[in-house]
Amino acid sequence: MSLNLTGQHSGFSETGLRRLRDVLARHVESGKIPGLVALVSRGGETHVEAVGTMRHEGGAPMRRDTIFRMASTSKPVAMAPVMVLLDECRLRLDDPVDQWLPELADRQVLKRIDGPLDDTVPAQRPITVRDLLTSTFGLGIDLTALGSPIMTAIFERGIYTQGAEPAPEPDEWMRRLGTLPLMHQPGEHWQYHISHDVLGVLVARVTSQPFETFLRERVLDPLGMKDTGFHVPADKIDRLPPSYAPNPQTGEFTVWDEAVGGQYSAPPAFQAGGGGLVSTVDDYHAYFRMLLNHGLHGNQRILSRPSVELMTTNRLTPEQETARTALARNAVQVSFGQGQHGGWGFGMAVRTYRGDYAPIGQFGWDGGTGTSTYADPDNQLTGILLTQVGLSTPDPARLIHDFWTTLYQAIDD
Repeated sequence: MSLNLTGQHSGFSETGLRRLRDVLARHVESGKIPGLVALVSRGGETHVEAVGTMRHEGGAPMRRDTIFRMASTSKPVAMAPVMVLLDECRLRLDDPVDQWLPELADRQVLKRIDGPLDDTVPAQRPITVRDLLTSTFGLGIDLTALGSPIMTAIFERGIYTQGAEPAPEPDEWMRRLGTLPLMHQPGEHWQYHISHDVLGVLVARVTSQPFETFLRERVLDPLGMKDTGFHVPADKIDRLPPSYAPNPQTGEFTVWDEAVGGQYSAPPAFQAGGGGLVSTVDDYHAYFRMLLNHGLHGNQRILSRPSVELMTTNRLTPEQETARTALARNAVQVSFGQGQHGGWGFGMAVRTYRGDYAPIGQFGWDGGTGTSTYADPDNQLTGILLTQVGLSTPDPARLIHDFWTTLYQAIDD
């Protein structure tokens, strides 16, 4: 076992790591999780576990370099290009977005969230960059409003980019978004997901480059994140397992997305910052270690220290935080207990109260395909758990929960 010579953190106990490994193996042996790759890192010490197989019926083993669909854990990484533009004053936090996103100018706002789409009042002010960064621009996926006219329209018009149908190219996607009223006044209410996809379009229009190109030049390449992107090239497709969405009633494994010929086997029309990335444990470790290191990667600065601090501290007002907390606690039958952190920064959750083993200040996020990535400044700790089983049943969420419990109990100081 390597020792961290700074003396500040002694890493993990052997007993604790053995328990972590045993608990991960138990989930795979249960038959509910075909395979997983987990990375835990603290101070100068990193441990990786690859357990199980790429397919539920067996076959090739999981490896450290297996590529996974990151789903919503794309959000923290996809946020970095926006922070680069803020650092360079190509964007300002309180600039109205109208000049780059005219589709979002002169919004109408629903009088009632479950009301008809034409029962609206004018927006009280323009949407700003800050509203998009904090997921408070007025539209989002609202689990409490499923079946309402606005949520139905979001799904029917292909606004939700993680659905079964691929999203259209960005200009058409923005045009469709612009046909909808907002659900809340700009800046008022935290709502999930859609703002992240809008931010990808914003980056592309400000830089006159495809979102992925700018992301690669300014973030992925400098960090050595060579396996991260919006699709898996043909020469790497054998490293991508199928993605399963088990039947919620029977638990039977249903393939949601196959590797060869699947959604991620070719470049998408829409590069979705909200959930479109694929990656590996080592790539994500490089990114979260950079955040823990206040924007530095080795001696190269990726983001300014203040921009990292903005991303990784709570940005919600007490009222917004209350609404987000209520949503997380009252939708556990859908979220299986994920999302109970209280706060939200830019593109990630930030713990504002201690509800489990993780301390206040831990930041990161989870993905609906069974992924979980967080860093903890207090303990200088990073954890990354990647699976190929979606959160259609509680099993992957239980695995995620047990991963974090056993990671924290392994701390040895």
